[in-house]
Amino acid sequence: MKNVVVTASFDNLRSRHVRLLEEAAKLGDVQALIWPDERIEALTGKPPKFTAAERLYLVQAIRFVHSARVASWPADPHAIPESGDLNPQVWVVPEEKATVGKKSFCARTGIDLQVIPADSLRVFPPAPPLRVRAAKHDKVIVTGCYDWLHSGHIRFFEEAAGRGDLYVDVGSDENIRLLKGKNHPLFPQAERLYMVRSIRHVTQAFIGSGYGWMDAAPEMNRIKPTIYLVNEDGDRPEKRAYCEEKNIQYVVLSRLPKDGLPRRESTGLRGF
Repeated sequence: MKNVVVTASFDNLRSRHVRLLEEAAKLGDVQALIWPDERIEALTGKPPKFTAAERLYLVQAIRFVHSARVASWPADPHAIPESGDLNPQVWVVPEEKATVGKKSFCARTGIDLQVIPADSLRVFPPAPPLRVRAAKHDKVIVTGCYDWLHSGHIRFFEEAAGRGDLYVDVGSDENIRLLKGKNHPLFPQAERLYMVRSIRHVTQAFIGSGYGWMDAAPEMNRIKPTIYLVNEDGDRPEKRAYCEEKNIQYVVLSRLPKDGLPRRESTGLRGF
């Protein structure tokens, strides 16, 4: 496999970043090089929204990434950071970042510069139909909106996947508006589903076809999970009652961030 490099700040991670990594992964093993905090501040005049440690945690969780690191940046802004063990063969950049300087650098160094058209980063590959794997472990289900995918979600998925195969119900746009109000969600269901599907801890994700707090009930009847796992703020009587009826273990987790990272909630990031 070729060594493929993607360089970016990955600050305020969005679907276009993940799509770029997915396209890069088609060419080889993706090495994600993340800008340090000081580089972002030098370029923008303000500190990043998320620190390098949090950005690294997010990028490492993306299934299309072979490895990730926070890189020391060279004086030449159009060059790849030097590293003895990197040996880049392909540099993947989005169309708007394909500068003359990068093209010149790649021509000098013999690196293949691959440019991904902007339009292709706006299209999400279709999600596969729900398929339930033969259970060698417990089957764990979690449910939610996942409107602004952040490090708290990643930690939640990581903890859940430690208990078995992880199935994630992503609330439909209609159901999220029913539960949270007309201004929700911030991102459409196709995009939210894509972001959740991109996380390596997730066995499969799907849009719930039901309504209310138990919108995942139709899919749960197919999956037959052994564990339904929720955060403290997701604990609802309807969920407890369903699990009692179906003999599913109901587990409520404290909302704790990954060690060294701040506590995150979508409401705080959205501002509403």
